[in-house]
Amino acid sequence: MSLFSTLDTGYTGLNISQLQTGTTSQNIANVNTEGYSRQRVITQAQTPLHSIPGDVGRGVGIRSITRIHNEYVFERLKNSSSTLEYNQFSKSTLEEIAKYFPDTDGVGLQNDMKNYFDSWNSFASSPTSSAEKTALVQSTETFTNNIKDTRKRIRDTQNSLNEQLKVNINEVNSIGKKIADLNAQIGNIESIKNNHANDLRDQRDKLELSLSKLLNISVFKGNMQSDMSIDPQLTDGGNKYYLNIAGEAFVDGSSFHPLVIDNNNNQSTYYTIYHESQDGSRINISEKINGGKIGAMLDLRGRDIDPKTSYPTDGILQEYIDGLDTFSKALIQSANSVYAESAVSKMESSILDISKDISLLNSGKNFKPGSFDVVMYDGDGNEIGRKSININEDTTMDNGNNNSIIAQFNKSTDDNQDNNSTNDIDDYFTAIYSTNGNILSFQPKNGIDNGYKISIEDNGTNFAGVTGINSYFIGDSAKNISLKSDFLKDPTKINAYKAPINGDNTTANDMLQVQYQDIDFINADNSATTDTLDGFYRDLTATIATDAENSGRNTETSQAIYNTVHQEQQSISGVNMDEELANLLKYQTAYSANAKIITTIDRMLDALLSIKQ
Repeated sequence: MSLFSTLDTGYTGLNISQLQTGTTSQNIANVNTEGYSRQRVITQAQTPLHSIPGDVGRGVGIRSITRIHNEYVFERLKNSSSTLEYNQFSKSTLEEIAKYFPDTDGVGLQNDMKNYFDSWNSFASSPTSSAEKTALVQSTETFTNNIKDTRKRIRDTQNSLNEQLKVNINEVNSIGKKIADLNAQIGNIESIKNNHANDLRDQRDKLELSLSKLLNISVFKGNMQSDMSIDPQLTDGGNKYYLNIAGEAFVDGSSFHPLVIDNNNNQSTYYTIYHESQDGSRINISEKINGGKIGAMLDLRGRDIDPKTSYPTDGILQEYIDGLDTFSKALIQSANSVYAESAVSKMESSILDISKDISLLNSGKNFKPGSFDVVMYDGDGNEIGRKSININEDTTMDNGNNNSIIAQFNKSTDDNQDNNSTNDIDDYFTAIYSTNGNILSFQPKNGIDNGYKISIEDNGTNFAGVTGINSYFIGDSAKNISLKSDFLKDPTKINAYKAPINGDNTTANDMLQVQYQDIDFINADNSATTDTLDGFYRDLTATIATDAENSGRNTETSQAIYNTVHQEQQSISGVNMDEELANLLKYQTAYSANAKIITTIDRMLDALLSIKQ
C-alpha cells in the first residue's frame, strides 16, 4: 500500500466527517421544525484491495443519508390526529349549541313556557281583564319569539357548517395537488440508486398529517424498507403511492383526482361531495367520509340532503331542529284544540296543505280516527244544538260523498232534538272548503249573523289542532310559530270562556291544563312519542347537554391518545439535542484525526523526497 493510497484513505475520512458534521448541523437547525425527521449519514468501508497477506483498506464511503422514520407509528399518528380533530370540532360546536338551551332558573325556553302558562292562570282568575289579556299576549310573544330565535341560531350554525364544508374541501384538493407534485419530485430524485429525498418526504408526511386532520385517509406506499443496522425503528421508503378518500382514488402517484362539491341536486345552498371519475361520472361520497374536521361537519350538519325540503334528513343539528319543530307543532295543535272550544260567530282555518278529496287519515297530518262535536250557543250562552262529525279512513274535506267534513256539517240533522228541522246548526251555519286557498270555514249561512255562536269540542281527532280552525296559534313548526295576528292587534279579542258568558273561564282553565296532559309528539320520521310539553322539552335539552358533555369526554380521551402517539413519533423521528451535540463532538474528533493522518502522510512524503534529494 503506497503513501498516496493512505493519503486518499485519510481524505475519504475527512470528507465523511465533514458530511456528518453538516448533517448534524441540519438536525440541530431544525430541532423546532414541525414535521422534520432527523437524518443520519450511513457509512460503509470502501471496497478493499485484495492482496497477500490480507485485504488493504481504501477508506470510508457513504452508503446513504437516511431519515429516521417509522411509517407504522406515523400511520397511528394520522389516525389519532383525525379523531382528535373530529372530537375537538364537535365539542366546540355542540357546546355553543348547548348555550342556547340554558338550564338555569329564570332563563331560557323552559322559563318562557312557565311564564306562558302562568299568564293563562292569571287570565283564568280575571277572565274579563284587559290587562291580563295584554300580559298573556306579551308572554306568548316572548315564548314564540324565543322558540323561533333558538331554531334560527341552530339553523345559522348549520348553514355556517355548510359554508365551511366547501372551504375545507377546497383545502383538501389543494393539499392533494401538492402531494401529487411532491410525488413527481420524489420519483425523479430517487430514480438514482441510493438517493433519498428526505426533506421532500418530510414535506409529504406533513401534508398527509394536515389532510388527516380534515378527514380520514388511506395511504399505501408499497415496498416499505426496514434496516435494523441503521435504526431498529426505521420503516420507510416505498416507491409507490396511493392515497384514497372514502374508498376512492384521490392521489395516484403524480396523478390527482380532485373532489367535487356542489348543490345542483337541491334547491338550497347545501352541498354534496362527489368523487368524479375520468369519464365525468360522479359518485356521492358524502355518506362515506368520516373523521377529521370534515367528518365532524357532516355528522353535525347532516349528510343526506332532501331535494324536497332542501335540508338534511339526518345530522345532529338537524335532529335538534326537528326536535324543536316537533315540540312547537305539539304546542300549537294542543293549544288550538283547546281554544277551538271557545264559541265564535265564524270559524276559519289556516291555509291547509290538504287536497279536498284525500283521506284525512292518509294525509300525513296528525288527524286521528274518532269524532268531534260542533256546538251552537245562543246570545245568553245556552247550548241550543250539537252536531257530531266523524273521522274515519274514508273521511275527506270535500269529495262529494256523505262522509266528508263539508257534507257531514251541512247535512240536515235535528241537532237540538226538538223535531224541528228549521232551527239546527245547518240552518244557521254552513261549511265551505275553498279549493283556491285550501281554507276551511264554518260561517253564518248566507252571511247573516243571527247572534248564534259555535265552537268545537274534540273527542280525540285533533281536527281543530291540525286545521287551526278558530286557533290561538298560527304556524306548524318552530320556524313560524306565532300568536294569531288578530290577538296581536287587539288582545281583548282573546276569550277565556267556552260558552259566550261574560266571566266564564272554562277555556282558560282548560288551556292551563294542557301543560299537565300527555300529548302525542309526531317526530320527523313520523314516529310518535307521548309525553307532556315540559317532559318532551326536558328530554330534548338533556340530549343536547349530554351530546356536549360526551364530546368533551371524547376530546379528552382522544387528546391523551394523540399525546402518547405523538410522543412516540417524536422519540423516533424528532431531534434530540443532547444526542446531536454528542455526535457533533464525535464527528469533530474524527475530522481532526483524519486531518492528522493527512498531515502525517504529508510529512512522510516530505521526508521521502528529502532522502531522494
